[in-house]
This record gives sequence, C-alpha cells and structure tokens, in this order.
Amino acid sequence: MFPQGGPGVALLLLRISVAAILLSNAASYLNGSSIRLLFAVAVLASVSLCIGFLTPYLSVIACAAAVANLLLGPGPSNLIYIASVIDAAALALLGPGAYSLDARLFGRRVTVMTPGKKTERP
Repeated sequence: MFPQGGPGVALLLLRISVAAILLSNAASYLNGSSIRLLFAVAVLASVSLCIGFLTPYLSVIACAAAVANLLLGPGPSNLIYIASVIDAAALALLGPGAYSLDARLFGRRVTVMTPGKKTERP
C-alpha cells in the first residue's frame, strides 16, 4: 500500500503533478467572487495532495474536475485534460506511497490470515 524507494518517489511526483494540474485548472477560471471560494478549495486540495493527506479521495475529486474541464473547457487543449484524468485516476488506484501523511497516519498494516480449523461434515 505504501511503497518506498523509487516507486515511493514516483508516487510523490505523481501527487505533485496532479495537484499542480488541479491548481492550474482552477486558476484558469478565477474571475468572479464566487469562483474565489472554489479556488481556495482547490488550493487546499492541492496542498493536501502534495503532502499526501486523503490521497485516494482527493484524486477522485481531481479526476472529476479534470473530466468536467474536458467536457466544459475549450476544445484545442483537450489533450492536457485527458492526461490529467489519466494521472488522477492512476493516483487514486495506486495510493499515496510511503512519503505521505497517509502513510504516517495509517501506517503499514499487514493482515495475517491463519488457517482455520477444518470442520467435518456428517
């Protein structure tokens, strides 16, 4: 769940990339007062993604925002929105990695299943 070493660093870079894309997409719509609250939420989500707090949930939110930008945004730059959907979906499925707040909060837990007693049927 929380890989270390090279895969952990790769997940850190993926978290930073998804956070940067989420923030830049939110900044492109910054022009009204009601949008400023949405931008503040995007900043909070981006910072949380960078430090690795609630990564799977925030990745799903970032993926939904990228899909909304893909459907509602301008046509010529759709490739960046498709890439951001793929990145956010991959991050949601892979998890935060060892270098995250989630790894510190939830730790490395391993569930060991012991074989149960066999019952004979009459």
